[in-house]
Amino acid sequence: MSPDTPALPIQTRTVLCLLLAVAALSFISGLSLSHGLLPEASWPSYADMVGNLHQPGAWLRWVIGDISEFAFYKHEFAALGLLAGAGLAWWANVTGKRWQGFAIAYGTGLWPWLVTSSVISLVLSNLLWGWTLDADTWQPTFVAFVSLPAALVLMYGPGWKVALNGAVFGALLVTPASLLMVNFVCLRWNIPAVAGAVSGMALATLVACVLCKWFPALMATSTEPLTPQTPAAPQHHGLIWGVRRVLADFSEAPFFGNELASLGLLAGVLLAWWLNPDSPVYGTGLLLPIIIGQALSSAIGIYLWRGHWMTKGWYPTYIPIVSVVPAAVLTHGGSPLVVALSAVLGALVAAPLADGLAQKLPSWLPSFVANVIAMAISTLLIVPFIGLLIVASACTQGYW
Repeated sequence: MSPDTPALPIQTRTVLCLLLAVAALSFISGLSLSHGLLPEASWPSYADMVGNLHQPGAWLRWVIGDISEFAFYKHEFAALGLLAGAGLAWWANVTGKRWQGFAIAYGTGLWPWLVTSSVISLVLSNLLWGWTLDADTWQPTFVAFVSLPAALVLMYGPGWKVALNGAVFGALLVTPASLLMVNFVCLRWNIPAVAGAVSGMALATLVACVLCKWFPALMATSTEPLTPQTPAAPQHHGLIWGVRRVLADFSEAPFFGNELASLGLLAGVLLAWWLNPDSPVYGTGLLLPIIIGQALSSAIGIYLWRGHWMTKGWYPTYIPIVSVVPAAVLTHGGSPLVVALSAVLGALVAAPLADGLAQKLPSWLPSFVANVIAMAISTLLIVPFIGLLIVASACTQGYW
């Protein structure tokens, strides 16, 4: 580093060291598992991981995979790719690079605090609630990474008090709320699990924000937010902007919203699929239909609601990517009909529903609450409706 080069902030160095440690541990544990559990495969499958959660390596794969589970990918390569791409986007943002894409974390400069709080909360959640896991039971241990901790950092700014209290709230409120919704509502009524997971996020965030309102000292901080260097906003919302926006939507759920982060996520999960198709997406082999449906739904939504993007600066077109489309494909299969229906219906319903709900929220609640409620509602409406259409189509074909 030259004398003229500014030193990285302490929180940035902390995050980079954390990411390097996670990458090294994941590689070592995954390599040992691939040689010990499944010699004939290039990488162990999802079934190998959940069947060996009592082993440190498999448990570590589960925890790191949680970072990419918001997109239903559930793989350590996707998670590490997301974090690596996001770290690159952050560096490009603070150094003012033109190729940084959409400013990560909405140009707030809070990405180091945001990801630190989210990762700590994720680890705490797995330590506290990992006992609920077994080889036959999926549990939403990922929810703390894409919900309350990051939202609180964006609301209250940087600082260890905000980051650590947000992480604790995530582990103590978000994860158990989602566990209760999934296990006692979704499983009992045969409802897509994502609806319970995101409903738990909404309920826990409501409780946490009420506590923060009653006890403001929990989040009080005197530290000023960082000032990022961001490029000027694009003047034309044309084709190139649209393609970039579709890509950025893939990393919107963890509050990154950046093309480089999304490229890392997609590159990681495609590498995982290439090494072993039974490794990502819970070993279902449905990765490609899900990615196609996600991209299609985002593209349709951005085309339909481009006017809102232009006037408001942001619009929740990412919602079907992390709810309707993957839930429909996992429920009804990866046929072109299911992919197309989930993409179109998700684009039509989810974003305007979330936008309408956000306008009704009080100012002390983060807008992401409206987004997760819209995820739950649109999934509960669209996934069963697609099932009815499939049955009707089969009956019609049989009749003729």
